[in-house]
Amino acid sequence: MKIATVLGTRPENNKMAPVIRELESRKADFFILHTGQHYSTNLDRIFFEQLKLPQAKYNLKVGSSSHAKQTAKILIGVEQVLGKEIPDVVLVEGDTNSVLAAALASVKLHIKVGHVEAGLRSYDRQMPEEINRTLTDHCSDYLFAPTEKAKTILLGEGIPGNKIFVTGNTIVDAIVQNLEFAKEQANTVSLLKLKPKQYFLVTLHRQENVDSPSRFGSILEGLNKVADAFHTPIVYPVHPHSRKKMSEFGLKPRNLTLIDPVDYLGFLQLESNARLVLTDSGGVQEESCILRVPCVTIRDNTERPETLEVGANILAGTTPEKIMECSQTMLGRENSWQNPFGDGRAGERIVSIVLGGH
Repeated sequence: MKIATVLGTRPENNKMAPVIRELESRKADFFILHTGQHYSTNLDRIFFEQLKLPQAKYNLKVGSSSHAKQTAKILIGVEQVLGKEIPDVVLVEGDTNSVLAAALASVKLHIKVGHVEAGLRSYDRQMPEEINRTLTDHCSDYLFAPTEKAKTILLGEGIPGNKIFVTGNTIVDAIVQNLEFAKEQANTVSLLKLKPKQYFLVTLHRQENVDSPSRFGSILEGLNKVADAFHTPIVYPVHPHSRKKMSEFGLKPRNLTLIDPVDYLGFLQLESNARLVLTDSGGVQEESCILRVPCVTIRDNTERPETLEVGANILAGTTPEKIMECSQTMLGRENSWQNPFGDGRAGERIVSIVLGGH
């Protein structure tokens, strides 16, 4: 059996790494196709080097563009590679344009699709990610649901139960494996002259937040209030797109330490040592939950409700007052919650299912 793993962004690289390692350990016939949706060195290539993963056999280098153009470029490029390689199964992870395009290209060529992290829903069709993950689920043959809740959602949408496998979330595997790698490199926390548990960490990149001047401005004002109130440094590694929009809208944050994006292991160090995380990222909600770092999600909804249910996370929306209120709530909360995402063996289960031909 030949397996193709399709990657496009740093979160996908991270969550597929345990699957790739498992394929390697079993000497499976597989290759990596990278779409190049993330094209910054710190956001992508260095990740493979740090985590000692095999480099991609193919890189489409699609870069940034509109949703339609980017998805179309990936669709064309993936189809060409699959036509040449003819794998038996294509594995995709998450909810990006790379995921949807690769799934569509595969299913049109009658190649089976395995969707890692299937069944997540925010029920907000304004999010492009919601469209991507829903459509991918409905054209997949193997749906690897991270939790029982995700399985219930898939069954409720009419997907046959024999296609759904509750595996746990590969993010748990990744954190367990990657914390070891993180210890081997220079400490980003000390390099930035920060002290563990004496700073807050921010990530903001979602289009609905950073592409709106009023919404982005409101969030930054909320972060300024938090910094003032708690007299605590707030570190914000700024995604290139977010920095571009900040400049375009004339937004000049006060009280925030803006830094360039850090490599993955550096970010993991920052995240695990933070006192509080404020984010609009789905993956960071999961990671902070697993690392037992309180999280404030700067969104109106989340496709990771498990983090809310165990008390690791809270939805703040985007108004300054609510961001401030939710930060206060999470800082007062005990971080004794249970990890809802599994035991760190999801990659092993996924590979066993695919190679077993279930």
